[in-house]
Amino acid sequence: MNPLDYAYTVTFVLLGAAVLLTLYRLVRGPSVMDRLVCLNAVSVLLVTFIAVEVALRGDHAYIGLVITFALLGFIGSLTAARFAERRAHDRG
Repeated sequence: MNPLDYAYTVTFVLLGAAVLLTLYRLVRGPSVMDRLVCLNAVSVLLVTFIAVEVALRGDHAYIGLVITFALLGFIGSLTAARFAERRAHDRG
């Protein structure tokens, strides 16, 4: 194994740990906004995971998938922000 393979392995382990910790926070929660932020973080971690996999394999076929997940995460964040704004406005 060359040093780059070790770097990829460490990156995947750290991304996996980050996803597990984020999913734990998603379940524990206490508020809806915490859960929405966690979903956004999971989408960013998923995009990062796929991007590292693309770099590891050197296959650029998954770039469209990376862009799709990034756009879906962005749209989800916008939807969550609008939800939070409306909820705050309704409360007074």
